[in-house]
Amino acid sequence: MKGVQQIKERALKGKKKRTRAKGNTKVNMCQHGNLCRGKKETSDNYLTNYEDDFEDYVDDFDDDDDEDNDSEARDSEERLREIPVSKKSEIEEIQRAINAENERIGTLLPKQIQKEHEKEPNMERQDSPARGSLCGMFMDFETANQRQSNRNMASKQKKRSSELLRLIDLDFSVSFSLLDLPPVNEYDMYIRNFGKTNTKQAYVQSNEDNLERDVQTDEIETLEKWTQHPGDSILVSGGPRSSNDVSIDIAVTPKIDSQRLTNFLRSACQVIAVLLEEDRVATQPRWNLRSRQTSLSISDSCFQLNTNLPFLHGRKVSCLHVSQVQRQALLSVHGLPEKPGAIQLDRKYIVCVWNVWQPSSPQKVLVCEAEVSCCCFSPSKATLVFAGTMDGSLVVWDLREDSRMHHCIKLNETDWIFRAPTFSTDGVLSSLNHTYPVLAIEPVSTSVYKEQNYGLSHLSSQEEMSGLSFQIASMDENGTLNLWVAVELQKVDLAGSQSDLGLIPGGKVKLVHSSTVQLNSSLFPKDILCLRTPQTLNIKFLPSNPNHFIVGTDIGVVSHGARHDLRVPPKLFKPQQGGPRPIRANAVDFSPFGKPIFLVGCSDGSIRLHQMTSEHPLIQWNDSTNGQPVIALQWALTRPAVFFVLDASSCVYIWDLLENDLCPVAKQIIQSDKVMTMVVLGEPEKTNGLLGIALAKQSGIIDIQYVKKRWALPQSEESEKLLLLLQQSL
Repeated sequence: MKGVQQIKERALKGKKKRTRAKGNTKVNMCQHGNLCRGKKETSDNYLTNYEDDFEDYVDDFDDDDDEDNDSEARDSEERLREIPVSKKSEIEEIQRAINAENERIGTLLPKQIQKEHEKEPNMERQDSPARGSLCGMFMDFETANQRQSNRNMASKQKKRSSELLRLIDLDFSVSFSLLDLPPVNEYDMYIRNFGKTNTKQAYVQSNEDNLERDVQTDEIETLEKWTQHPGDSILVSGGPRSSNDVSIDIAVTPKIDSQRLTNFLRSACQVIAVLLEEDRVATQPRWNLRSRQTSLSISDSCFQLNTNLPFLHGRKVSCLHVSQVQRQALLSVHGLPEKPGAIQLDRKYIVCVWNVWQPSSPQKVLVCEAEVSCCCFSPSKATLVFAGTMDGSLVVWDLREDSRMHHCIKLNETDWIFRAPTFSTDGVLSSLNHTYPVLAIEPVSTSVYKEQNYGLSHLSSQEEMSGLSFQIASMDENGTLNLWVAVELQKVDLAGSQSDLGLIPGGKVKLVHSSTVQLNSSLFPKDILCLRTPQTLNIKFLPSNPNHFIVGTDIGVVSHGARHDLRVPPKLFKPQQGGPRPIRANAVDFSPFGKPIFLVGCSDGSIRLHQMTSEHPLIQWNDSTNGQPVIALQWALTRPAVFFVLDASSCVYIWDLLENDLCPVAKQIIQSDKVMTMVVLGEPEKTNGLLGIALAKQSGIIDIQYVKKRWALPQSEESEKLLLLLQQSL
C-alpha cells in the first residue's frame, strides 16, 4: 500500500512538470496504483504515439524513484539501527508479505486490463492499431477541484448554520387550530338527515346526576309540628312525638271538603250581604225600596231596583233576562241617555247584572260600544254574559275577572268598575260574523229532563257529553243561525294574544265558531219563498232536547228545525186559519216543566198553544188582548198551567188554564209609565211559592212585582190535569 501511495505522489508531480504542445493528456490511475493509458484529443483528430509519451512519462518517474529510493534507503537504515534486534525479524516478515502481495497484483493487473481492452469496439481498434491492449480510466482534476471547493463551501455553510441555530430559538407558546371538526355521532347524523321536519326534540331528566355519597356523619332527625294562632280550640299545636309515630297526625288532621266549604261561603256571603242591606234600609229611609205600597192588583208586594244612579240617568231599558240556574240573577240592557252629560260613558251602552235580593245597586256594570239588542247568561252558572249587537257582533263578559283589569270611575264618592268585554267578534271573525243585526242569542245546553220524549228523537248520552259544556246560538234578522263554542283558556296572557285579536289582555274566555245554518233555505218550503223571504224574529231551543228549536217569523208561522237531523216533522207550526199571513210572531216560549209544548204571541193579539208533534195549535185565543200586539209572553216557573202576557198598551195578563182556559184570569193595566218589556222570576226548586215579574218601564225604572199566592203556589197533580186538558182539546 505504501508503494501505491508513492506512485500517486509521483504522478501528481509529473503532471505539474510536463507540458505537451500537441494537446492535453489526461492520465487515470487504477485503484491499485498502476498507470493506465489515456487518449489524446485534438481538434484535427491527430493522434500521437502514445507509447513514446508514456516512455518519457516513465523516465520522469524513474529519476524520481532513484532519488526517493536513495532517501528511503538511508531512512530505512537509520530506522533499522534504532529498532531493537527482537523486532527486526517481525518487520522483515511484514515486508516480505507486502512484496509478495505487490508481485501478485502486478501479475494479475495486466491480464484484467487486456480483457477489458478486448471488449472495446472494433472501430476503436482500427483507429489505434499501434496502441497496446491496456486501457484505463480518465482522471478529471478540474472536476475534482470543483467538488473539493463545493465540499468546502458546504462545510462552511453547515458550520454557519450550526452557529446560527444556537442563537435562534422559535417560540411555540401560542398555538391555535385552524379547523376543529369533532366526529359526528350516530344521533347527530340521524337528526341531520331525518330530524328537521315534523319533529320536536324534548329533554327529560333521567336522574343520572342523582348520585349518592357515603359520609361519616350521623343523620339529623326531624319532626313536623303544626300550630294555629289564634287558637280555634284548646288544641293549638300538635304533631308526632317521634319519627315513627304517625298516629297523632292522623288523629288531629281535619278532614275538609273544599267544595262544600266553597258552597257554604258563597251562600253565607249572600245572606250576609242581604242582612247588611236590610240594616242599611232601616237606618237610611231613602234606600227603603221594599217599603213602597203596591199599586197592582195582581201582586202582594213589590220593590224597585235602584236605577237612580249617575250612569243610568235618562237611559231606557230595552231588554231583560233571568238566569236559568241562579234565578236571582237578572240582566238589564240600558240604551244611550237622552241628554248627554259630563260622564265619560255617555256614548256607551250599559248592561247591569243585578241580584234581586240586593236591589240597592247592580253587582256588575258592563259597557259596550255597540247597541245591545239581546243578552243571556251562561247555562251552567251565571259567570259569563253574552250579548248580540245591532252591528252583527257578539260580545262576552267574564264576571270572574279581577276588577283591576277594568276602568274605575268615581261618581258621587263611590268607585264604580265598568267592565269592558272579555271577547268580541267585531272585526275579528268578519267572514263568519253576522252581517245583519242580531235579534236573538240563546244558550244551548244538554238536556236536563229525564221524562219521555213524546215521539221526538233525543241525542245519545255520549253525544251530549262530548265536546265542551255548552254552546251559544245567535240569529240575525236575515235568517242566519251561527253556533259558537265557549272556550276557556288554560293560560292567561297579560300582554294579549297575537292570534285572538278579539280577546282582552288577561282574558281567558273566547268564542269559537262551530257551524252556520241558513234558516230561510232550510226551514221554509218553496211555495212560501216564491212569495217573499220571511224574516226571522226569535229562536228558542226545546229544554228537554236542545237538538230541536223553533223560530218565530213575520208571516204568522213558526218554523221547526234541528241541529243534527235534516228533516223533522212538522216543518211549520201554523195558526188555525191556515196559510201564512202578515203577522209577526213576537214571542215564543217553551214550558219549563219538560213538556213539549210552547206558546206563541202574535202582533194581532192572538195567542196559540202548540205541541211539537202537531202542525196546528192545540188552543188558539184570538183577540185576547183586544187587538193589541203581544210584546212578551212567558210561562210561570212554579206552576205548569200559568203564564203571563204583556201587550203593547202596558197591560199585563195572567192565564190559569186550570181555572179558565178561554180567557185570562187577571188583567192589570199600567198607565203611569209605559212598560217596555217583561220577564218572569221565581224559584221552582223551593216550595215557598215565590213568583214575580220584572217590568222595565220607559223611564228606566225596573219594578219587581211578586204575584199573589193563588197563582204562585203549585197545586196537586197540576201537570196531569194540564195534560188531560190538552188531550181533550185535540
